[in-house]
Amino acid sequence: MRTITFYENSSGKLPVEEFLDSLTDQQARKVTWVMRLVEQLQLVPRQYFKKLLGTERIWEVRIQVAGNIFRILGFMDTDNRVVLTNGFTKKSQKTSHQEIALAEKRRQDYYQRRAIK
Repeated sequence: MRTITFYENSSGKLPVEEFLDSLTDQQARKVTWVMRLVEQLQLVPRQYFKKLLGTERIWEVRIQVAGNIFRILGFMDTDNRVVLTNGFTKKSQKTSHQEIALAEKRRQDYYQRRAIK
């Protein structure tokens, strides 16, 4: 079993929660369903959760709803904790380098702020 948490920035905002709030009810239900799979299944099918190629530590939750493709990026904090950092609508075949860089930046921020506590 895994636990999903959302990255919280230094001002207390939760970017993934804000992304989820922008979705329709149908889209949000599908995203929630996929996140439950990630939490509950030992081996999650790659169509829903996989490590991004070309990155060291970034994973993506993959969702498709009625022709719309959504991605939520994050990282593994421990063996059973996934910290989701940013979500977006995917409009091209490749995942945006900007979104990957943002996930990496938030991962670094997460660990720096955690070390200070």
